[in-house]
Amino acid sequence: MKTLISAAALAAVLVTPALAIEPIPGSITYDGPSQSRLEKTPVGSVYLHEFNSGGNRYQEMYVVGDDGRLELRNRQVKNDG
Repeated sequence: MKTLISAAALAAVLVTPALAIEPIPGSITYDGPSQSRLEKTPVGSVYLHEFNSGGNRYQEMYVVGDDGRLELRNRQVKNDG
């Protein structure tokens, strides 16, 4: 499982900004980039966030950027079943 998460994180870091995912209601960065920074979290660390929006369950993957802010890199719709 750690290998899968590491591979996903590496793939996400390599994605170009041109393919940026727009935040949706429930996303951590929906109201704009946070002014707070994760100063003690290493750059490149991965954070997973699950939430409900519009009747769907989502999982988003964020990566801590060089400036300590979370960057949205991936979103999946999670199906129960």
